[in-house]
Amino acid sequence: MPLPSACCGMPLPKWELTQGDTATCPACNSTNTARMYPAAFADKSVAQTEKALEGEASCFDHPAKRAVAACGHCGRFVCQLCAIEYGTATWCPSCVANPKGKVPQARSDTSRSLYDTWALTIPFALLVIWPLTVFSAPAVIALAVMKRKAPISLVRRNRWRLWVGLGVAITQGALWVWLIWYTVAKAKTGA
Repeated sequence: MPLPSACCGMPLPKWELTQGDTATCPACNSTNTARMYPAAFADKSVAQTEKALEGEASCFDHPAKRAVAACGHCGRFVCQLCAIEYGTATWCPSCVANPKGKVPQARSDTSRSLYDTWALTIPFALLVIWPLTVFSAPAVIALAVMKRKAPISLVRRNRWRLWVGLGVAITQGALWVWLIWYTVAKAKTGA
């Protein structure tokens, strides 16, 4: 948008404003002083997005567009159209336009503990050394209950590992309770 002259409203020459703070109106010959941000003179090219090819990361908001960066706050992939430069980082529109109207500080975590994977791995791994399941079953049950609402991963995944691990741990615990009960009952009967 051109900057109008203060006297007659005609557009001031852009080349004069890029060289200094003053410009002479070509229509009325008045001298105008204007201080403008350099972005006003920048080339206003429209962001061109490319179609995502098979196997390439795609934009969170535009699944058909190729991602060019990941949001520095939430980690979502963004295309050229959605990428917003915020300081030295790139942010997605959702993180910039949060409900409070101000941008929160970027999270510094680059990885998370995968409690759901631990809850699934521990009971199955310790089946090899089955006497240790007497300790792992209650530990996995406690882990699954305490961490059931913890963030899972920086990328999308679901909680099925947590629930399968919890089921296996409950089964192992029930088998140990039954084995102890059976051994005590056998010892009482003397058989």
